[in-house]
Amino acid sequence: MSNHDYTDLIRKAFQAREKAYAPYSGFMVGAALLTREGEVYLGCNVENAAYSPTNCAERTAFFKAVSEGKRQFSAVAVVGGMKGTAQGDFAYVFPCGVCRQVMAEFCGGDFEIITAKSLEEYKTYALSELLPEAFGPEIQI
Repeated sequence: MSNHDYTDLIRKAFQAREKAYAPYSGFMVGAALLTREGEVYLGCNVENAAYSPTNCAERTAFFKAVSEGKRQFSAVAVVGGMKGTAQGDFAYVFPCGVCRQVMAEFCGGDFEIITAKSLEEYKTYALSELLPEAFGPEIQI
């Protein structure tokens, strides 16, 4: 979809993944969120024994950015795998439905989502592809 080189953003997502707190599932996820101004906010998944308070890496990155006053974003890179998994052995992971809805709150349909197995193996999608017919702030009830 995009002609951008997202290698640095993916690298940062892998770095964020190392900070994941996933004692229950062992599935560690990292996200690197790129603002339109070129700043990057990192996030990792943070699990909780009660499960529902668990927060995904993507939402962690978004909430950090929004709490710092950022509201315009261009892309997010997402990586994940079981603890101990080496780059290249990862599977492509995608934002959950809740994360996609958070993205729709702040981003247009052209917002890019990069899912990566390694720095060389990645796929890029528009938010509109992963969340068609999104419900968002522009819809008046």
